Amino acid sequence: MKRLVKRLVVLVLCALPFPAMASERIALVIGLGAYQTVPALDNPVNDARGVGETLERIGFDVTTLIDVPGETLRAEVDDFAFRSETADLALIYYAGHGVEVQGENFLIPIDADVASNRDIQRVSLSLNDLLAAVDGARRMRVVILDSCRDDPFGGALDLDALAQRPAATPGTRSTGGGLAPPSPDRGTLVAFAARDGQVALDGTGAHSPFAQSLIDALPQPVEISLMFRQVRDAVLRQTGNLQEPHTYGSLSGTPFFLAGDQVQLASFDPNTAWSEIPRDQESQLASLAETGDTRSMVGLAYMRLNAADPRYAPEDAAALLERASRAGSAEAQFELGQLYEKGLGVAQDQARALELYRAAADQGFADALNDLGFIHFQGGLGVVRDPAVALRYFEQAADLRQPQAMYNFAALIDDGAVPGKGPRDAAKYLYRALRTGAEDVFNVVRDHPDQFKPETRKALQERLREVGFYTSVIDGDFGAGTQRAIRAAYGLAE
Repeated sequence: MKRLVKRLVVLVLCALPFPAMASERIALVIGLGAYQTVPALDNPVNDARGVGETLERIGFDVTTLIDVPGETLRAEVDDFAFRSETADLALIYYAGHGVEVQGENFLIPIDADVASNRDIQRVSLSLNDLLAAVDGARRMRVVILDSCRDDPFGGALDLDALAQRPAATPGTRSTGGGLAPPSPDRGTLVAFAARDGQVALDGTGAHSPFAQSLIDALPQPVEISLMFRQVRDAVLRQTGNLQEPHTYGSLSGTPFFLAGDQVQLASFDPNTAWSEIPRDQESQLASLAETGDTRSMVGLAYMRLNAADPRYAPEDAAALLERASRAGSAEAQFELGQLYEKGLGVAQDQARALELYRAAADQGFADALNDLGFIHFQGGLGVVRDPAVALRYFEQAADLRQPQAMYNFAALIDDGAVPGKGPRDAAKYLYRALRTGAEDVFNVVRDHPDQFKPETRKALQERLREVGFYTSVIDGDFGAGTQRAIRAAYGLAE
């Protein structure tokens, strides 16, 4: 039986020089204005170019698409989805027509020929398509829509009426009440130019108010959640409170900076990363925490859990995490559970730790699911060993792309412990774990492939060949060709 992994153990790579990792921050910027069958838009192309140029200046690898047809748009989004799997952050910015149909948001290509809502669903990209395209990014996923239109015609879209119908408000990008609110997964932020149900102003200058505010804010060395609050405040000022941008989703507990000297903070331990944010931003977080913002509470708690920080105060951290836990933060529940398990800042209480882990797991928090799998597999915290329950937890966490859970589940499949699953399933999870950038998994697969049976090794070679990383024989021997493919899957460029 292979050793299972409870939490991330960062192993030190040997001192040999490694090829560079793939781009850490990538962006797909889309500007559509030259519509053929619906009214053209004036500013999206300028907005996209301005946002794209700004992202390039602050270090993003940017692909900019201007007035491309739907077929090209789909192909580029598919390519971006593959590249995002080895990026720390994947960001998509879209400016153009958008409609809400039956509760789903659709983005209209310039060559779309639609006569009904069903046509819209058939020829358009959906917000879900964009969310899927950034979903594989390792640390942060951002989708920005400078597009707020709904379907003003009920069951059938009348193009003649749309072409003749004046905007509900002059100078807006909407003929109706805006887009529907999305529900992105944890770790993904969706920013709308206007709150759901509102319209977005196109503006009278070179850029829309939202795009201009975004261009101004992106280069600032401000934590991402605070940066989007700055954008919101700027748009409200520019539009006389007529337009309020809004963000949806739940960012991970690690701070992230899009620009500035601290852009790499997200790769560090969250305790260290939050400790190093500028003091003026700490005060902003404290103000937000007072309003009930749970991510700010969690960030402040991490600062107070860094033993090297003068603000180290585990009791204060526990109090902040308790507040955030009661407000429903799964990450706070998980972190508070660890404090109770260790007896740090609180009296040690294994039953309370288990209760908090289960509360976080019930919300789909992947680290909690993996830990509960480990606890049930080994026995602990008063839990009787139960491998069948452990497998269910590991599978749930693995399907949420928790790296150690993917390795654990693959190892158990390889051992024959998972009914109905075989080598191809084990290889699928190993490949996906490599794509997440999990260094511990990379080291095991690269240096100790004999921990897995030949059938699983062959299945991994087949998977690497399916995605174009491997071109040689399927023999289960991890020679030079397979090693190159493993490095490529992990994101190391030759």
